[in-house]
Amino acid sequence: MKLIVGLGNPGRKYEMTRHNVGFIVAHKVAVLTSAGTAKTKFEGELNESSIGGQKAAILLPQTFMNASGQSVRKAVDFYKLSLSDLLVVCDDLNLPSGKLRLRPSGSAGGQNGLKDIIRHLGSESFPRLRVGIGRPPEGWAVTDYVLGKFSKQEQETFEAATTRAAHAAISFVTDGVDSTMSQFNAAQASPKQPEK
Repeated sequence: MKLIVGLGNPGRKYEMTRHNVGFIVAHKVAVLTSAGTAKTKFEGELNESSIGGQKAAILLPQTFMNASGQSVRKAVDFYKLSLSDLLVVCDDLNLPSGKLRLRPSGSAGGQNGLKDIIRHLGSESFPRLRVGIGRPPEGWAVTDYVLGKFSKQEQETFEAATTRAAHAAISFVTDGVDSTMSQFNAAQASPKQPEK
């Protein structure tokens, strides 16, 4: 059993914002794996799916980003998962727009959702897939930037990046973290176009 957690903020106001790339990726995983209907569980929106013959749960915490840990903790405890079976997908200001980085563990790196999950789990030892959103342009407050919607120029990049990230999450379930890292952390000079 694997648990894929997409981080974001609930509500229409936050749809298609940079801070919600985790939600976008998780929704794509659910569609690509023909997951069942979402239900409300663990203070989140939960889909269950079968990926490569393995059970997987896809969780979108509905607690707002900064309180994601309580939702994740409930799901981890319910499924009796080891932390290596958890994958958290989130945005990252410190990566160039559209770049992916999967790591088996590490610090929060300033990402408040990750910070809260680390606090609730009492450990940094869980895989996380970061999707780069780049730094704010000069004169922008970080909060306004991360909670802002993608510009027209960014939309193509993020459509490709979130699709690639969804495939990385699926690969995490089927092939494990090391194989997925070697496949998806490679330099991405230009985002791959999603297949039609």
